[in-house]
This record gives sequence, C-alpha cells and structure tokens, in this order.
Amino acid sequence: MSVSRILLGLLEPSSQHGYVLRRRYDEWFGTSRPLKSAQVYATLNRLDRDGLISLAGVAAGVGPDRRVYAISEAGVVELDRWLDEPDVPEVTASRKVLFAKVLIALSSGRPAEPMLDRQRQAHLARMRELRAQRQAGDLLGQLDADFEMYHLDADLKWIDGAVARLSRLAALVHGGDGAENGLEKNAEKENPR
Repeated sequence: MSVSRILLGLLEPSSQHGYVLRRRYDEWFGTSRPLKSAQVYATLNRLDRDGLISLAGVAAGVGPDRRVYAISEAGVVELDRWLDEPDVPEVTASRKVLFAKVLIALSSGRPAEPMLDRQRQAHLARMRELRAQRQAGDLLGQLDADFEMYHLDADLKWIDGAVARLSRLAALVHGGDGAENGLEKNAEKENPR
C-alpha cells in the first residue's frame, strides 16, 4: 500500500498535521499494521521535498508546535494519476510460499496433503475471526473484512484444486507419467536448439 499516496488523499479535503493524518490512516487502513509516527513525518518530508505538499502553517499544541500541511497542485495531479492507474494484480508473497511448499514437499517425497489440510484449517479459522469482526464492525471494518475473506476463499479453492492434482504434480516433479514431455517442452522453450 502506498502510504505517501494515501497521505496525499487524506490531505486533499483539508490541511492537516501529522498527528491527525496518522490517526485517520490507522482508523481506515491500519487495523492490522498501524502507521508509526516516524514513518508519517518521514513521508511528509519526502512529499514536501518532491513538491507534492507544502507547509500551510504551524498550529500551537499542548506539546511542540504542529506543522500543518496542504496538498499542492502537483500533489493533486499525482493523486489523480495514482487513483486512475490500476494496480497490477499479483499473487501475494504468502500465496507464492504456499505454492512453493507444495512443490518442495512433493519433490522431497513428503506428503503435501496434510500440509494443505493444515493450511485450509488456518484459513477457515481466520475466516471465522473475520465473520465475527464483520458482524461487530462498522461499515469500513466490514468492507475490510470482506476483502480479506474473498481472498481467503480464493485460496481455499486453490487448495482444493491442488489437492485434486497432487498425484499428477508428484509425477511431474519426479519426471514420471509423461511428465518428461511437459518438462522437455518447457526446457525447449527456454533453450531452443
């Protein structure tokens, strides 16, 4: 997630200081990983350096004075660009690890199904937690929980598909049952003769 672009978006409606930006970020996006104050101020300094925000004033507070920032015209252009540009869909690192675990287990002669069953149970437990959060949460919490639940559901479908293919995958990684042809075709694509 682009903290800098989110801070730009939070500054667009009105000038704010870092404390308010951090509180809003954590309220909307930081449920699993709150933003550290140092990261907020380092990001604000970079945005200021890059001309995307500017110092709008200084507000007196209980402690030290608080610098108030406003988004610049260049910041609005950058925010528009970020909002209009679709994110490249990619598999998250945890999903790539699960794929790798299946292949490594099979290639080493270990059974992959028990590992996939444990992963399925972990996913289902997380989905139960998210359902409870969704029922008790506000609209933002519900939307956030839905996002994660839909991804977990896709993972569960992948796990089911992987379990259904385990014997063929094992043959492939061990070079049997016609798997040589598939591996040879892949090798030819990479190293044409």
